[in-house]
Amino acid sequence: MRAQPLFQSELRTADFDFDLPPERIAQMPVTPRDRARLLQVTQSAFSDHHMVDLPSLLRAGDLLVMNDTKVIPARLYGKRGEVEIEILLHKKQSPQTWLVLAKPGKRLHAGDRVAFAPDFSAEILEKRADGEILIRFSAADEKLPEFLETHGYTPLPPYIRRDKTSNAEDRTRYQTIYAAREGAIAAPTAGLHFTPELLANLAARGIECASITLHVGAGTFLPVKAELLRDHVMHSEWGEIAPGIAAYINKAKREGRRIVAVGTTSLRLLEAAVDAKGMLHPFAGETDIFIYPGYQFRIADALLTNFHLPQSTLFMLVAAFAGLERMKEAYAYAIAQNYRFYSYGDATLLERA
Repeated sequence: MRAQPLFQSELRTADFDFDLPPERIAQMPVTPRDRARLLQVTQSAFSDHHMVDLPSLLRAGDLLVMNDTKVIPARLYGKRGEVEIEILLHKKQSPQTWLVLAKPGKRLHAGDRVAFAPDFSAEILEKRADGEILIRFSAADEKLPEFLETHGYTPLPPYIRRDKTSNAEDRTRYQTIYAAREGAIAAPTAGLHFTPELLANLAARGIECASITLHVGAGTFLPVKAELLRDHVMHSEWGEIAPGIAAYINKAKREGRRIVAVGTTSLRLLEAAVDAKGMLHPFAGETDIFIYPGYQFRIADALLTNFHLPQSTLFMLVAAFAGLERMKEAYAYAIAQNYRFYSYGDATLLERA
């Protein structure tokens, strides 16, 4: 579904820049997961906590909405002749065809074949103007997950430094404990902080959880190149909110309970499926909703999310949610207090402005 423009803005990408020391980008997650730090940001104060404290920071009756997507081993290394090719799966098109990003993509042409193993290869079908490449795998649809599990690697963001095949432990670390539906090439990283014990403590306090699905795509890794935000085009991603879940969230909202989105992906899908009156509808399809300051939120009351990179669409979203100047103040505070940023970093709990 193509998101319609919701407002006009002359905001520039440069408006979302800030100084982030490279050493603040976390290279490894905290162990155990719920010992990551948590910065609570209200409109009047910052307070330092840990994820294990989350039950005491929420209210009985709050409803956490989580993204249950599961990351697939979406990074492949192969050869076209003697040329080494890296492929990142982006979006499934049919049982054997995928849109991918490739390096070096300029060396590939329609008809070329990239071999990943003696019995596993892909043919280049089409190169597109936006840099995406359409490929067809040699493996049949029912066999492809098996081949990816054997030959694929965890698609860590480029900011996490590993050798080209990454660390085998990342296959577990870069996955939420409640991941259920395969299809993402990036983790919904706010969910990486949850443990069975933390979920049990939340339930004991009367805080409930609901699951929706947004298969996070390659667009989460891509920089914003447009000078003006209104000129940026988001990659679309597939999401689903089941009818029963939509009804359950609407009921919680009617009862005056707070809706707490766990991660920017959950928030984006909720906002893609809610109408102007605040009613959430069942959803199954593509969304390319782009949220930045000026957007009027209709359903989420609070947001649990990680710290994001300068000039990223994720930082633009949190700036829309809590206020640009407030988030710049919060990030300056977090940097001074040695919080850890991005996918394996610490978390924030944001109050909606």
